[in-house]
Amino acid sequence: MYQEQHGAPAVAPLTGFTVGVTAARRADELAALLQRRGATVLHAPALRIVPLADDAELLTATRELVDDAPDVVVATTAIGFRGWVEAADGWGLGEELLSCLRGVELLARGPKVKGAIRAAGLTEAWSPTSESMAEVLDRLLTEGVADRRVALQLHGEPLPGFVEALRAGGAEVVVVPVYRWMPPEDLAPLDRLLDAAVGRSLNALTFTSAPAAASLFSRAEERGLLPELLDALAHDVLPACVGPVTALPLQAHGLDTVQPGRFRLGPLVQLLCVELPARARTLPVAGRRVEIRGQAVLVDGTVRPVPPAGMSLLNTLARRPGWVVSRADLLRALPGAGRDEHAVETAMARLRAALGVPNLIQTVVKRGYRLALDPAAGDKYGGT
Repeated sequence: MYQEQHGAPAVAPLTGFTVGVTAARRADELAALLQRRGATVLHAPALRIVPLADDAELLTATRELVDDAPDVVVATTAIGFRGWVEAADGWGLGEELLSCLRGVELLARGPKVKGAIRAAGLTEAWSPTSESMAEVLDRLLTEGVADRRVALQLHGEPLPGFVEALRAGGAEVVVVPVYRWMPPEDLAPLDRLLDAAVGRSLNALTFTSAPAAASLFSRAEERGLLPELLDALAHDVLPACVGPVTALPLQAHGLDTVQPGRFRLGPLVQLLCVELPARARTLPVAGRRVEIRGQAVLVDGTVRPVPPAGMSLLNTLARRPGWVVSRADLLRALPGAGRDEHAVETAMARLRAALGVPNLIQTVVKRGYRLALDPAAGDKYGGT
């Protein structure tokens, strides 16, 4: 995929970066896209999907619609629409439900929902190009919903603003809850992801649904880690959301996020391929081009994996490139190093070995260490 440049293999754009994945659905697809571009992926589903095939609320809503057909049905997700039809089949209402849906204005939120609708032998009346529920709402309100019955297939969480706007326009709204989001049964992977985010060993954290973001914050609050998580996401760990609806729980906590122009996994990964390398620090050091990424360093374009302790030292030195940093300051940067400055010497020796070019970091006798910055070349590499 990545062609050679100047005789050396080009580095994949996410090489050296670790990206967290909170998705429950399509997590494998997202992880594969990230890994193909060089990222290390840490996955922990922040929630699980619970189908409601035996749920009395879904059965009641289905019977109500079969007995009194609505004017409009809004299908929001493929998995939810399929689950609804399958549940109706299990109750012996499958054909009646499909017959009902054939006679209404059937709106599909996006192409995957359209596929599920057509697989059931139905045809959608319209689908927005943006896959946005806001565009669906605009269409309905523009058409007018006064005295119309609108059935809304929920996608795991309530849509209060959507429902309230329809009711304010005079519509009768019937909600169809096909499945719900629940916390994961095994919280250990989610806790590891939280610890990685708080510890800054993640460079980005991806969100593909608002419930996943809400679940992550809920778990962080349960563990007393919410302030630390919010600080990490505000300063060091890039929060990347697949779209504006997904970003709402983060924005409620005052966090800025990055989002692709198209609300898909592919554009989300492509966005990270731009954003994360742009956040890397590139410096001219001892005649070399040194690019400091999340868990690796590129020395003249060659990838050099660096252990966590070494990255802590290197990041500390890079904050003041060319300046001497004392052993005491470097010791404070080492996680769990205690008070023995010998730990700095040991970690520094390993860092130099990992970099493969020992003179990138100079020892200043009785004072500490410094990056051997080339000031004259600073502008060329964007150094400061």
